Amino acid sequence: MSNSVLLEKHDNGVAVVTLNRPDAMNALSGELRKRLYDVMQEVRGDNSIRVVVFTGAGQKAFTAGLDLKELGSDTSGMNAATDQDPRSNPVTAIRSCGKPVVGAINGVAITGGFEVALACDVLIASENARFADTHALVGIMPGWGLSQKLQRIIGQSRAKELSFTGRFLNAETACQWGLVNRVVPADKLMDEALALADDMTVVEPPFLAKYRHLIEHGANLSMDDALNYETLFSSIENDKVTPDDIERRRQAVMERGRARKG
Repeated sequence: MSNSVLLEKHDNGVAVVTLNRPDAMNALSGELRKRLYDVMQEVRGDNSIRVVVFTGAGQKAFTAGLDLKELGSDTSGMNAATDQDPRSNPVTAIRSCGKPVVGAINGVAITGGFEVALACDVLIASENARFADTHALVGIMPGWGLSQKLQRIIGQSRAKELSFTGRFLNAETACQWGLVNRVVPADKLMDEALALADDMTVVEPPFLAKYRHLIEHGANLSMDDALNYETLFSSIENDKVTPDDIERRRQAVMERGRARKG
């Protein structure tokens, strides 16, 4: 079995998925992308996994994006830049797992790697992290969502600055702009990401999936339509909740709190 993508399962319901080509800046070769899909399908089918931490091996690169050496020798590989098949598109592969994904950005996330970072639900960055959109510099249009997602996160003007220049965005500025939630020392990155993921495991997976849908679907609507959708969706879901459900969940939260204090 290929080790280009590693899967590590923890007893608390958290799994760590690691892009493992550090000597090639974790570049997204065709083989790695296929392996990533297989790993994410394993995550999807394992009910013991509730949350994923997604990162790259080493401290130099999260991922440098598509393997340009591979593309240079096989132009048919350019189809990967717009292909939506999760077997070749790492963004749809990540989303296909159906579970929350915490991105632990350990180094540079460049072009396709930037798009992979944006596929995660929450980003925590190492002080070594840097982001760059070099699509324009290499003459390849983005096809994994960057042109639309980035401007919605940091604003259109800032997104244009990055995309039209290929300039790097450092971790601290990325945090100031709202791209990442926080920046931590490199040796604390995984601890921070794992702690955040562990906090998410306390929520029952079906509820978390529905809440995630509510947030993401509403983001594609106008504010008025989003508020109306929340009212409708929440009314349907909350009508299913019984007092016993609430008490059971309250007890679970209290037990978790006591266990942590102990």
